[in-house]
Amino acid sequence: MANLTKNLIESFEEFKEVKGIDKTSLMSILVDVIKHAIAKKYGKANNFDVIINPDKGDIEIWKNRTIVDDEFAEDSFDFDPNKHISLSEARKIDETFEIGEQVSEQVNLESFGRRTIMAMRQHLIQKINELEKSEVYNKYKDKVGEIVSAEVYQIWKNEIMFIDEEGNELIMPRKEQIPTDFFKKGDIVRSVITKVEMRGATPIIQLSRTSPVFLERLFEQEVPEIYDGIIVIKKIVREPGERAKVAVESLDERIDPVGACVGMKGSRIHGIVKELRNENIDVINFSTNPQLYVQRALSPAKVSQVIIDEKNKKAEVYLKPDQISLAIGKNGINIKLASKLTGYDIDVYKEETEEIDDVELIEFADEIDMSIIEQLRSVGLDTARQVLEKTDDFLENVARLDRETIQRVRTILQAEFEE
Repeated sequence: MANLTKNLIESFEEFKEVKGIDKTSLMSILVDVIKHAIAKKYGKANNFDVIINPDKGDIEIWKNRTIVDDEFAEDSFDFDPNKHISLSEARKIDETFEIGEQVSEQVNLESFGRRTIMAMRQHLIQKINELEKSEVYNKYKDKVGEIVSAEVYQIWKNEIMFIDEEGNELIMPRKEQIPTDFFKKGDIVRSVITKVEMRGATPIIQLSRTSPVFLERLFEQEVPEIYDGIIVIKKIVREPGERAKVAVESLDERIDPVGACVGMKGSRIHGIVKELRNENIDVINFSTNPQLYVQRALSPAKVSQVIIDEKNKKAEVYLKPDQISLAIGKNGINIKLASKLTGYDIDVYKEETEEIDDVELIEFADEIDMSIIEQLRSVGLDTARQVLEKTDDFLENVARLDRETIQRVRTILQAEFEE
């Protein structure tokens, strides 16, 4: 019987060392398990004290009874031998005892019997496993959207099981893997936590490498300006393993958001591309101007003209013949992602070969600052000829441009028609 008690203590010690659960929680569970057994044997457990000494590896159980007079003990139906003790019996223990005082007597765990102690051990294991699962859920539930590194443990047809540094199981379904991903047991893989839920009593932590959030977190790690909030990622769309488009905006006009994200000679974006199995990443400057936004979204194609139908959320895009295939992309991926990024259904048309009488101002965005183009557009001047037809006084007083800027704009626009 002593071996069973020792086995119970050793189970407690094992869980304390292996499961990584704090000592206070484990001791509370063990006390609850023992009190549950006491209640089954004695009817109640509220007059028992259970003392755990994990350092010595022992358990003490004390039964506390109130001293009553002998007449009450003999004649009253309220007398409970588990709660009360007669004065004469109490004075056999200590002659100084008086009525109303408490008598504490130690109860040997072995007295509960073999079956009860074995049941206590099973109950202890069950309770600790439940606590462990709850601890795992609580650890990860607030980490949705964070990147985690985990080791490949088991590979199945439809999913991969990973384990973290504490041995917790994480799952990545096949659809959350980049098509060109290839892992083997023992590989350390980075991914983002997308979902944490309890199924029955089991915590399910789901990982993804195809989520746009994964790409966003990678940018945060590689680009300090994004992490610090100086550059904001407005939207990300992906065709995992093939292409991604990232719209960014700088809150500091002195910082070029695209250049900051790409880095010197591509130093910042190179690591992200490698992590995503050479997925092509287009970083574009976000714009509230729909024509310009659509034009940029179709990168690397060079767009000649964009006509927006705001009511039906459609965009007609005109390109030179050699740019059409670039705009559409392999298997239509480029135009598909551009549509998702901008929110417009994009239709591509071949640009007419005859000379165009006029040119949209947004086509000069590389030469004329967008703030100037927006000022001109705000007073109804959308094309180059419309601007050239206006007087300097109109451009100065209505469009609010200074004389030097007006002359520079005229020179740029006139050069277009001279060509």
